[in-house]
Amino acid sequence: MTTRGFEAVFLTTHNWGKAAKFFQSLGFGLEFETDHQSGQLRNGAGPYVFIAEVPESRPPEMCLLLRTDSEAGFEPPPGAEVVTPFENTHWGTREMTLRDADGRIWRIQAAAQAEAPQ
Repeated sequence: MTTRGFEAVFLTTHNWGKAAKFFQSLGFGLEFETDHQSGQLRNGAGPYVFIAEVPESRPPEMCLLLRTDSEAGFEPPPGAEVVTPFENTHWGTREMTLRDADGRIWRIQAAAQAEAPQ
C-alpha cells in the first residue's frame, strides 16, 4: 500500500503565539488551539500545519507527515529504516517514523485501528 500524499507539516517552536501569528499573516486560518501551547492551522484544501511549543532546550524541528489509508499492507520504501513502527498517538491516529537514505525523518499516519470485538 502507498501513501495518499502529504497530510500535514508538523513544526515545533519556542513560542506558539508568534509562530501562529506568522502563519496567520501568510493566510492560514486557525482551526483549533490546545490548552498546552499548540494548534492547527490550514490554508485552503491543502495539508494542515500543526505547531507545538517545546522548551528552549530542544531545537525547533519540522517534519512532513504522509497519509496512508491503512497500516495493513504498508511496506516501507526500499532503503528506508523504520525508526518506530506504527503506534498509537495521543490524538487518535497510528503513526510510523521512517528515516530515508539521506537521513531525513518522515512520519506515516494511518487511521486508528478499530478495537477487536470481545
